[in-house]
Amino acid sequence: MMQSRSLRVRMMFLFCLVVAVLLSGMSLVIYSVFARDVRAQLDRRLLEVANPMVAEMIDNPREQQDISRVDIPKDFVELLDQSSRVLVQSKNLQGRPLDLGSLPPPNSEAVYRTLNDRARGRLRAAIVSFRIADKSVALVIAESTGDTEFVLGNFRRILIVLLAISLSVMALTSAWYVRRSLRPIIELTRHAAELTRRISESSQQQLDATLTVRNPRDELGRLSTTFNKLFVTVTSALNQLRQFVSDASHELRTPLSVLQGETELLLSETRSPEEYQRALRVIDTELKTLSRIVAGLFTLSMADAGQLRLGKEQVYLDEVLEEACGIAVPLAKPKHISIGRVLAGEFRVIGDEAFLRELCLIFLENAVKYSPPHTQVDVTLKRVGGFAQLIFEDQGIGISEEDLPHIFERFYRAAGPDTGGAKSGGLGLAIAQAIVRAHGGSIECETAKGRGSKFTVRLPLQAGARQSDAFRGSPAYAEDALHNP
Repeated sequence: MMQSRSLRVRMMFLFCLVVAVLLSGMSLVIYSVFARDVRAQLDRRLLEVANPMVAEMIDNPREQQDISRVDIPKDFVELLDQSSRVLVQSKNLQGRPLDLGSLPPPNSEAVYRTLNDRARGRLRAAIVSFRIADKSVALVIAESTGDTEFVLGNFRRILIVLLAISLSVMALTSAWYVRRSLRPIIELTRHAAELTRRISESSQQQLDATLTVRNPRDELGRLSTTFNKLFVTVTSALNQLRQFVSDASHELRTPLSVLQGETELLLSETRSPEEYQRALRVIDTELKTLSRIVAGLFTLSMADAGQLRLGKEQVYLDEVLEEACGIAVPLAKPKHISIGRVLAGEFRVIGDEAFLRELCLIFLENAVKYSPPHTQVDVTLKRVGGFAQLIFEDQGIGISEEDLPHIFERFYRAAGPDTGGAKSGGLGLAIAQAIVRAHGGSIECETAKGRGSKFTVRLPLQAGARQSDAFRGSPAYAEDALHNP
């Protein structure tokens, strides 16, 4: 039944139940000790009254007749023989003896009994056995327990009132404390619900995902701190996803529009073979563009999921770079751009040859694309510590400081006519960064207005790989794309 209640109600119920059990147990112990002491005090008082009377009767047997003159309210005295026959009794008994049952053995310790007398109520009796003139007798002194029961009743009522007040205070305190303690969880639930609503509604509003951390050292404080980080990450990822979808849609729209326009043009009427060939070349170009975009998106999605599958083979990085430069030469030829290479020996890395070739081509194609005509793109491969360092440097007009932090973002394009440097404007640098990170490397960019851009890629070398002493290239080894394609 409690499982259907809220956590706050269950915690309050548990606190109150535990405190109620503890307070009830403590009250019971206190009452038991107090009742035992009160009854023991009554027994001591009865014995203190009986002992002098017994001593006088032993010294002077005639003193036993004085018992008949005792007339104290709520106090009753009897002298019995061993067969329980009444020898003398106090005046207030009025000839009606006490119902004691069997008497204790002669000369035994004092015995205490609680009697339920119909006429006189509840009594506490002390029975003292002794001998008078070689005859065994028993002196019985009984007293009403009314005063004792009155004291114990008042004490019980006080304990019950104190227990009720304590439980009420505990209930109020636990309600306040539980509510205060669970406030971070309530705020967390509210933030999560708001985030879920905005995600489901595709809201463009920014979510304030900051939970108040009252005590960062306790469990709820650490939970709030963790969820603050989670909210920031989810919000950032959501915004990036929306931006990515928007940019991807924009990038795909142009080739799709071209394909649709060319197809409709071809189908509108009969064309000559030359027109069909021209249209098919346009369609082929746009299809290749779409294929590159889709392949890039797939690569980035696999990298984001941590599932980018790389080959684990020994790759000669200098050979891969040579091959990529050869592929880039035809791209540079129309702009009269030369590609110079400085390859300082053999460099072996462990990785995926296809991805490393794509990495080199991305920087080469971007450098050629954003460099002015009749310039040179310099490519350098050297060893720095345990890393192979690839440097791609162009002579473009550089990248602005405002754009530099964003060049590795997907589909990012710098605004303005002064955009320059080796920057992809699409998925190129984002894919390059994913490839480098998957190989355990890093990328840095240096740029200056009017002096071009330089990208430095560092990849870890294979353990035990040695650098050749003889350079396979030098600054004089630069190849001109026009004369040595």
